[in-house]
Amino acid sequence: MKRIATVICVLAVVGLARADDKPNPTGTWKYTVDVNGQTIEVTIKLKLEGDKLTGTASILDMETKIEDGKFKDGEASFTVNREMNGAKFTVKYKGKIKGDTFSGKRELERDGQTSTREFEAKRSKD
Repeated sequence: MKRIATVICVLAVVGLARADDKPNPTGTWKYTVDVNGQTIEVTIKLKLEGDKLTGTASILDMETKIEDGKFKDGEASFTVNREMNGAKFTVKYKGKIKGDTFSGKRELERDGQTSTREFEAKRSKD
């Protein structure tokens, strides 16, 4: 009987640990990008509501709402449409959430040209 109780307790603890391992995009994510020799910090704040992902992306103290946010099976995707100095551009993010890391690719569309770079953001404690 003690053995059965021990097995049940172990299975309950393992089940709780697995529930905690479920990817969660909600939070503040930060990474840096090099632009013309200057390091710029990017801050992404995400909130998951059901399967809808909302939030903002901040670059150079300019905050922009994300659009078309989605999260499924640990993968997040969203679009940021911005305008700076009269130039419009779009950044599309797609990546995986694993623990405190959000990594993937971001695709920048500007003036009819597209460039793709990898990014790795870390969850911020603040």
